[in-house]
Amino acid sequence: MRPNKLRALLAQDTPIVNAWLSIPSGYVAEGAGHQGFDSVTVDLQHGLIGFETAVSMLQAISATEAVPLVRSPSKAPEVIMHLLDAGAYGLICPMISTPEEAAAFVAACRYPPQGSRSFGPARGKLYGGPDYFEAANAEILAIPMIETAEAVDRIEAILAVPGVNMIYVGPNDLALDLGEGPGAERHPGATTDAIAHVLDRARAAGVATGIFCADGALSRQRLTEGFDLVTPGNDFNLLMGAMSAAIAETRRP
Repeated sequence: MRPNKLRALLAQDTPIVNAWLSIPSGYVAEGAGHQGFDSVTVDLQHGLIGFETAVSMLQAISATEAVPLVRSPSKAPEVIMHLLDAGAYGLICPMISTPEEAAAFVAACRYPPQGSRSFGPARGKLYGGPDYFEAANAEILAIPMIETAEAVDRIEAILAVPGVNMIYVGPNDLALDLGEGPGAERHPGATTDAIAHVLDRARAAGVATGIFCADGALSRQRLTEGFDLVTPGNDFNLLMGAMSAAIAETRRP
């Protein structure tokens, strides 16, 4: 099976920079994959992307050196299995708040006897290789999102679930659940404290950590703090920022 390069980067303690796609476009996905990102995530939760378009985007990413990841729109096992069959090499699952939810998510990502994933790899086998079934459990990354107060309170139990390869912090939903607002992670407060606690517990447990960041500067800060994977904003916001900067430069006196 095609090796999952993210596993090698984690083993080497090499920081991972991840792109985040919300625009339903294979063209954008292919372009992102050629920019030097280690991985590219197709967001089916908040992005404007349906399953068929996601498949085309995964195909486009597969033409590049980036590892194709997907954020699932839900915790439903059948949805998770469908996205893995489409060729995702890692699944980011939103709103995992308990060890039981984490265990159910991991089970959906693993073939028996380690899990309950049904067989029908479709495009996963085309991308992964003929021995996909034999090797997928060891290559596919199961990544629960930590974005609720309950998840923070139960983080040690979530980290202890066998098969959790990485946790991914969603700072804005976490801030909302803690009574703060989007962007609260930039300032001292409950969200900042919660992120620091999650990072500390994950490092103590030897579990990799990822986090969504608003921009490159915050991503750099998170890597300095010890996060293993950072996402420096999504495609739409980066595109709007580039357009705004170009207009400002063009109209500069």
